[in-house]
Amino acid sequence: MSQVTIDGRKLTIDEVVVVARDATTQVVLAEEAKARVQRSRQLVERLVESQTVVYGITTGFGALKGRFISPEHSQELQRNLVMSHAVGVGEPLPEEVVRAMLLIRANTLAEGYAGIRLETLEALIAMLNRGVHPVIPAKGSVGASGDLAPLAHLALVLMGRGEALYRGRRLPGGEALRSAGLEPIGLAAKEGLALINGTTAMAALGALAVHDALGLCDVADVAGALSLEALAGVPDAFDPRLHALRPHLGQQESAANVLRLTQGSQLLAKPGEKVHDPYCLRCIPQVHGAVRDAVEYARRVISIELNSAIDNPLIFSDGETTVISGGNFHGEPLALALDFLGIAVAELASISERRLDRLLNSDGLLPPFLSLSSGLNSGFMTTQYTAAALVSENKVLAHPASVDSIPTSGGVEDHVSMGTISARKAREIIENTQAVLALELMAAAQGVDLRWRSQGGGRENRRSKLGPGTRRAYDLIRAQVPYLERDEVLYSYIEAVKQLVASGRLRQALS
Repeated sequence: MSQVTIDGRKLTIDEVVVVARDATTQVVLAEEAKARVQRSRQLVERLVESQTVVYGITTGFGALKGRFISPEHSQELQRNLVMSHAVGVGEPLPEEVVRAMLLIRANTLAEGYAGIRLETLEALIAMLNRGVHPVIPAKGSVGASGDLAPLAHLALVLMGRGEALYRGRRLPGGEALRSAGLEPIGLAAKEGLALINGTTAMAALGALAVHDALGLCDVADVAGALSLEALAGVPDAFDPRLHALRPHLGQQESAANVLRLTQGSQLLAKPGEKVHDPYCLRCIPQVHGAVRDAVEYARRVISIELNSAIDNPLIFSDGETTVISGGNFHGEPLALALDFLGIAVAELASISERRLDRLLNSDGLLPPFLSLSSGLNSGFMTTQYTAAALVSENKVLAHPASVDSIPTSGGVEDHVSMGTISARKAREIIENTQAVLALELMAAAQGVDLRWRSQGGGRENRRSKLGPGTRRAYDLIRAQVPYLERDEVLYSYIEAVKQLVASGRLRQALS
């Protein structure tokens, strides 16, 4: 059983992925974070007692910020806030996203600027550790004032309301807590606002998307390298001297990956045999590399957001001013980065589909549609249809959500980011791209087999003609999909290779 310690300042994307995807991982609150949380809470209690006018503590919310709320109604104010803002619609977010949200919100609160009680924060962590996963509808956030609706559904369960999944059962929130040996929390002053104000849903979706996109960049290099061998590609386009003259880091990394994967291959074009290849092969470093650089930008943005104070107002215990109202809840940094991430990953699918089509229509190097008896057999013909459909869908999904804004809360919240839509779209694009790369990998493995057959010799002898990295990739694919002599039902093979892509196992070919 692994463990992740949070203190509000050092949470990483890798730790988010571990907690999100391994429910046995336990989260522990650092001692220094507990002290900060308690100091911040003391200030909130003094403000309530003194009836100081402070947004969200002794006032209403949004357009109702001018309404003073007396101390005796502070708990009701926070309870009403959570209940009234739980207005999400659509299918629930996947459990891994909900787990990431619970972790990220706990880490944000652990920074000690939200004014929440320590016992409330510990109850949130206990919910995560015991596997109580709130049912959170995916739609309803405009991404400024943060992810209000999704986080309200999360906070409802902490209060014993709403719904949660516990050990595979969908239960009322209170019943789920009791089944896990936990008790609901009655929210005190500021706590409802502290729980629902911020970019937690888009950050959770974004952290998982960035992790998966980084893996796809590696898999795309593997797929491109295997296709290069199946199509007798020209290795000159990957010469490091070429890329040193245009020193984008991602471009250089992708070129180096393809060279390493195909080192010593006997299936590539011999010197002088061809002038150069189509762009989908020749420009792999330039396209894949640009995607790598875009994903790296998104990674930096998400990494900062994971350890940022995104509540409002923020409670300071180290200076003369104790409460500052601002806009750290606004999702614009993530919205732009996640729109960029989606656009970039869509390009991996776009160029992969072109390589797939080239494998099926190779100008006589390989049989039409990768079948020796084409006509009677359709071979891999319709795999390109599926890839084309997914690439086209990605083009629709890649339209940026961040260029839109609809004012909310009576015009007080008059510019919003739509960042959670950006995050959900990026996740869909990644899933589509995993499938497109799986289709290319299957076709490239078939193409390599057909090249071997044309050259004769035993299977092991033919297999040795591959580069060391592409050989590892080929073996992983062939463990799931056989060489296809005639037409077969393909969808189960496609899913098996897609799981290879999504799991990260194909990235091992680069090691």
